[in-house]
Amino acid sequence: MPDFHISEFEQRLDRAQRAMKAAQLDALMFTTEAEMRYFTGFRTLFWQSPTRPWFLLLPVAGAPIAIIPEIGATLMRSTWVDDIRTWSSPHPNDDGVSLLVEALEGRGSVGLMMGRESQLRMPLADYQAITNRVRSTEFVDATPLVQALRMVKSDAEIAYISTICGIASTAFDQANKLFFEGQALEQAFRAFKIALLEAGADDVPYLVGGAGPGGYGDVISPPGDKPLMAGDVLMLDIGATIAGYHCDFDRNFAFGHADDDAKQAYKTLYEATNAALAMARPGVKCNELYGCIAGELDGGVSNVGRYGHGLGLQLTEAPSLIGFDETVLEAGMVITLEPSMEVADGKIMVHEENILICDGPPKLLSKRAPDELPIL
Repeated sequence: MPDFHISEFEQRLDRAQRAMKAAQLDALMFTTEAEMRYFTGFRTLFWQSPTRPWFLLLPVAGAPIAIIPEIGATLMRSTWVDDIRTWSSPHPNDDGVSLLVEALEGRGSVGLMMGRESQLRMPLADYQAITNRVRSTEFVDATPLVQALRMVKSDAEIAYISTICGIASTAFDQANKLFFEGQALEQAFRAFKIALLEAGADDVPYLVGGAGPGGYGDVISPPGDKPLMAGDVLMLDIGATIAGYHCDFDRNFAFGHADDDAKQAYKTLYEATNAALAMARPGVKCNELYGCIAGELDGGVSNVGRYGHGLGLQLTEAPSLIGFDETVLEAGMVITLEPSMEVADGKIMVHEENILICDGPPKLLSKRAPDELPIL
């Protein structure tokens, strides 16, 4: 069953085509999973294989054109897309290039994502061959245009994100049953993944964290077999999904007791989040929200680099809460608030919530963390 009604995709295409007309583009070309899924509804784990390229062309007028390996044809036919052009892939010397060239002929200006947080998911040699064969076509950077389209979520998208945030919050509520002293960190991760799936998550593609006395060294390392000890602070940061839409928030727990530095760091991060919640309104710039959070950390900043980001089809999306991002918040954006700070030399603490920007105060999608560091 499709994740959305066909009207959702018609509205997305209409917004894209109006933006293309304003930017004087003849088409948008995509090679990446998120954009393919956003505009077509084509959702599959087969993107894990790097073997085959996939292409989507959105013309400034008319229907989308999917140019894909034959192995994906059946699934693509279940979407709203009718113009599906396929080839047998892997191909020794023409992996969709000729079909893509044919579709690009006569289009003078084609937008391609070239900027921050984008990638070209096809062989560079094939891209160069295409540009050589359609010399009348100019490829231009459409990153800001596409990111602007995706940053503001529809009601249907918000419903999915809200649901998965609720599921993850329910799983975190079971912390007293899931985590205990003497438990290996990798076992804590495994228990939490199971709890997320049992609570209703479709998948848990992202689960990271850390643990250590009074704090943790980083937030992206895989878990090891070291047992959790009294005085340790455990942090789990999750990106569970439903219908391909993510939550992304973390929780901190101490075992037995917590030292004063850990308690104070937690309180500081909690208050920084409160300040951000009070400021996060339509019209506020992302770098202004970043400055608000930084000002609450009282010099105890970390080197993580930003204090939040967009959220949706991808675990992290534009915009970023960072000093150089002047994106203006709009109602319908879903973002994370993610202050972090150094607790002691080589140890940090991170606090993260998921919110919906509204006309007025934002709506918390994740259940608000306790105002004091929980002790298990």
